[in-house]
Amino acid sequence: MIIDATRANPGNMEGYLWDPHESLGSSERSELQLKRLKQTLTRVEGEVPFFRELFDNEGFRVAEMRSLEQLVSLPFTTKDDLREHYPFGLLAEPLEQVVRVHASSGTTGKPTVVAYTKDDVDLWADLMARTLAGGGVGPNDIVHNAYGYGLFTGGLGIHYGAERVNATVVPMSGGNSERQLKLMRDFGSTVLCCTPSYALNLAERADFTGVDIQSLPLRVGFFGAEPWSERMRTAIEERLSIKALDIYGLSEVIGPGVAAECLERDGLHVAEDHFIPEIIDPDSGISLPDGELGELVFTSITKQALPLIRYRTRDLTRLNRKPCACGRTTVRMERVLGRSDDMLIVRGVNVFPSQIETIVLAVDGAEPHYEIAVDRNEKHLDALEVRVEASPSVWKHAERRVELERQLDQHIRSTLGITVTVSVVAPNGIPRSEGKAARVVDNRRL
Repeated sequence: MIIDATRANPGNMEGYLWDPHESLGSSERSELQLKRLKQTLTRVEGEVPFFRELFDNEGFRVAEMRSLEQLVSLPFTTKDDLREHYPFGLLAEPLEQVVRVHASSGTTGKPTVVAYTKDDVDLWADLMARTLAGGGVGPNDIVHNAYGYGLFTGGLGIHYGAERVNATVVPMSGGNSERQLKLMRDFGSTVLCCTPSYALNLAERADFTGVDIQSLPLRVGFFGAEPWSERMRTAIEERLSIKALDIYGLSEVIGPGVAAECLERDGLHVAEDHFIPEIIDPDSGISLPDGELGELVFTSITKQALPLIRYRTRDLTRLNRKPCACGRTTVRMERVLGRSDDMLIVRGVNVFPSQIETIVLAVDGAEPHYEIAVDRNEKHLDALEVRVEASPSVWKHAERRVELERQLDQHIRSTLGITVTVSVVAPNGIPRSEGKAARVVDNRRL
C-alpha cells in the first residue's frame, strides 16, 4: 500500500492511497467521525448564532451525544440558509482568519458564499490529492487543467491537488480549444481535467484540426461539474484513449474532492473522515438505508470557516459500503442520477428556472410564460435556450420583438454567466398546464 505520493509509480496506472484514513476499519472510522463531529458541533454552537438557535429549538445538547446515530435528530440546513445569512453570517471563524472566498450564483441574486481558513485550503488540497492519487497521478505527470478558475471552485481545487501530489500543472482554464490541444501536445500532458462534455468537444476539435489526440500521452481524465452517463464515459475513453474517472463535490461543502472514483470505477469514494454522508427521502426527510435511492446529505466534521450540518445537496444517489478492490474502505456513492429540485447544471453552472423567471417578469413586453430547453450541441456542449412569450402589443412590431429579445438575452447572460439562446415567441406560443407548469425541457441524453 503506497501512502507517500513521492513513492508512486503513476505509469503503471495503479491508483494508490494518499492518506491512511482511506483504509480505516469501520469501528475505527466511526470513532474518529464521532470525535470530530462533536468537536464541530461544539464549535458551531458556540460561534454561529444560527446553529445555536437551531440546537436550542430542538433541545439538542452536544455534551449528551453518544453515537453517530443521534445526528439524524438535528434539522437540515439548506442553500436558502446560506443566502439568508449572506455573506458571512454562518462563519464559525473570525473573518480575519478567512484567507479565501468562493461563491456561486443563487436564485435571489445573492451568491452562496464559501469561506476557507488556511487549514481549510490545506484540507482541500489534500482531498484533491486523494482524488488524483486514486487515478495514479504523481510526480511524473503533467496535469492539463481546463476547469474554470475564479469564484468557481473547480479550477483551483484541481490545481492545488495536482501540486500536492507533486505533478506539473498547466493552469489552462476553459475555452480556446485549439490552444488547449496545442499545449497538450507540446507539453506532453498525461492527465486531463475538465467537464465531460468539453472533453468530447476537444476530441471533435482535434479531428477538425488534424490533431491525432490518441497519439498524445494522455492516459487518465477527471471529469465532473455536470451530469454525465456511462455512454459518455465510453465515448470519452474511445475518442481520447484514456481512463475516464468521475469526481464529485459542491462548493457549499468544500468544492471538488468530496468523493471520487478510483480506477475500479465502481462508485465514488466519499472522504468519510471529513464528511458524513446520509441518504434521505427527499419528500419526508426520513433517513434511508444503504442501497436505497434518495437525496444526499452531508455533514462536514473538519471544516473550520464554514462547517455545515446535515446539508441537503438535492442530488439523488445511493450509498454502497461493500469492500472495493482498490483497498479503500470508505463508503461509495453511486453516480448522481438527478436532482430532487428543479436546478439544472449547464456547463458546470447552477441554473434555476426561478432565476430566469425573475428576469422575464422584470422586462417590459414579456409575458410571464416561458420555457427552458437544454440540449447537447454538435460540439457535445450543453446548449441552453430560453423561449419567452411576447405581449400582443410587442409581437405586432418586428423591431420591438428584436429589442425584447436583445434585453432578455443581455439580462439572462449577465445573471447566469453562460452563453444562452433567447427566442421570443408569439402570444400563446408556450404550452399551458392546468397543474404545475412544466418550465424545463431537458433533452440531454444522460
